[in-house]
Amino acid sequence: MAFDPAQHLNEAQLRAVTAPDGPVLVIAAAGTGKTRTLTHRVAWLVLERGVDPRHILLLTFTNRAAREMLERAAHLIGGDVGGLWGGTFHHSANRMLRRHAARLGYGPDYTILDEDDSARLLKACIVELGLKDKKFPKAQVLGSVFGLAANRGADIEETVREHFGEHEVDIAGVLKVQQLYGQRKRGLNAMDFDDLLVNGLKLLQEHEEVAALYQERMRHVLVDEYQDTNKLQSDFVDLIAGQHRNLLAVGDDFQSIYSWRGAEVKNILSFQRRYPGAQIFKLEENYRSTPGILEVANAVIAGNPEQYQKVLRATRAADVKPVLAKLSDGGHQARYVVEKVQRLLDSGEVAASQIAVLYRSHFHAMELQMELARARMGYVLMSGVRFFEQAHVKDVCTLPRLAANPADSLAFTRLMELFPKVGPKKAQALWTALGAHLNLRDPEKRAKLAALLPKEAQPIWQAIAEKIFPAGEEDGRVLARPDELVYRFVEAFYDDFAEDTFENAKSRLEDIDELMAFSAKYKSTADFLSEMALLTNMDAEQDKNKGQPTDSIRLTTVHQAKGLEWKAVFVLWLVDGMFPAQRSLEEAADEAEERRLFYVAVTRAKDYLWLCVPRLRKAREGGVMMCMPSRFIDEIDPALLQLDAPAGFATPRWNRW
Repeated sequence: MAFDPAQHLNEAQLRAVTAPDGPVLVIAAAGTGKTRTLTHRVAWLVLERGVDPRHILLLTFTNRAAREMLERAAHLIGGDVGGLWGGTFHHSANRMLRRHAARLGYGPDYTILDEDDSARLLKACIVELGLKDKKFPKAQVLGSVFGLAANRGADIEETVREHFGEHEVDIAGVLKVQQLYGQRKRGLNAMDFDDLLVNGLKLLQEHEEVAALYQERMRHVLVDEYQDTNKLQSDFVDLIAGQHRNLLAVGDDFQSIYSWRGAEVKNILSFQRRYPGAQIFKLEENYRSTPGILEVANAVIAGNPEQYQKVLRATRAADVKPVLAKLSDGGHQARYVVEKVQRLLDSGEVAASQIAVLYRSHFHAMELQMELARARMGYVLMSGVRFFEQAHVKDVCTLPRLAANPADSLAFTRLMELFPKVGPKKAQALWTALGAHLNLRDPEKRAKLAALLPKEAQPIWQAIAEKIFPAGEEDGRVLARPDELVYRFVEAFYDDFAEDTFENAKSRLEDIDELMAFSAKYKSTADFLSEMALLTNMDAEQDKNKGQPTDSIRLTTVHQAKGLEWKAVFVLWLVDGMFPAQRSLEEAADEAEERRLFYVAVTRAKDYLWLCVPRLRKAREGGVMMCMPSRFIDEIDPALLQLDAPAGFATPRWNRW
């Protein structure tokens, strides 16, 4: 049977698939069949144009995506696509480097360091330079910063300053570590993950004969998710496609949401400038969502002027409008979501695995996780570990635990191991020397601990003690207030510790801010810890007894939801300062990316969509603060939404739209 792409494609897809040679940009809006378009393009090149698969390069961002596309293309062709280069950018660069590594001074048998190997080598460099005992970023943090600079093609010193911001850091020391790290990798005949792209591009840029070899071989280059390319990847593609200029890039500028890891939306926006005469095709027929959901998505994304303008068109019949839920606070929001989820499940119309709750940041789901645990409703957390199980949350809860129970050896050892020169054995020895008991209210005990600690840790403990027990304040007053205790611990020590320890320190500190606000409502530290332990144990028991994960609803950040879809979607905390995030409101480019992120959230929904807008949020001081509805909600015509709000909530003071 002859290959007939017209049988499987709509008009826009068919035009893109059968486009003549030359540069082609396919703007594939959400749910419009970009994978189908790419795989049919491969089949059309092979079957209709007679292109040898060995002359095709298909670049993707994940191995899974590459396998899926190659399998689907092979099915269309009716045979193997052997010889076609398909895989991630790193995979393709590695194939080239294995053949030509000697030109860069490497042996062909070079080792690729994994994340743990890289961290160990960086740690060894820090020790060798005598920086370990100083206040200095951890190896994992430096690895992340070095990787970001590499992928952006940016100056390392500038990247370090940008990453750490106002946090004090030894810039000269960091630069020395980077230089030594590079020397040590060379000596080991090794590359880390980022080196594959850096050196792959360097190979093509500095050795014209190698570039010419691959430019001749890769006569057709296809790139998936082009909006997510960073500078290195964009330059790599431009070089490979430089001779034949048969580049077909598929992407959606509306879904460019990864600038924080180096992706540059300008790569897709500048395509026509870099490739004069390029053909542009827009895929706008959406096969996923109902018309009401798409109308909301179109309304919001129209607020970004610098983009390829397009309008999603539904191929499905009209159904219920998305719901705008006006809620009192985070607790009300959590109860509301649980109630609506239960109704969906009781109706039998939607399976649990087809329900997702999306949020901008991980801590936005804290109250919902607690409410789900109380309701004994199963859920899968796709965006990380559960709130109270996160390392940084456990770290800052060590002092409250010791305040409530001076015999808590686990809290004590966890606290001590945060300090320099204190490992598990030393922590246990300290605990024994203290008589297996640390009453924080006892100044003699605090002084004894200070004397027993290694000299590198003594100033840290002294700073913490002075912050918690300042002169002139009633001794131990703060120990009964978990929010204040955590706040002072963070101010005295953990803020700097997080910046030096975690590559995503800012988001972890946001979690801790939310923990403080949450804990402020409890009358005592003991009450807070009891509730936290109860819910954590309920979660653990539920995990032990529940069925397969397919039986549970999904909780995830919007970033991790990209590319996925569910029948019913809830979006939480749609208020200014949370979605969009507060730090994004200072720069127009950042706000534009937040709007794209909201667009991605909306377009994950197939049938039902709830947009949740609480009007109050807990403050760390124990009070509440008024929240303004997200500016993205303001941009939606009220006629496109059905309102669900308790009586009295649609007041002029709060109702901006």
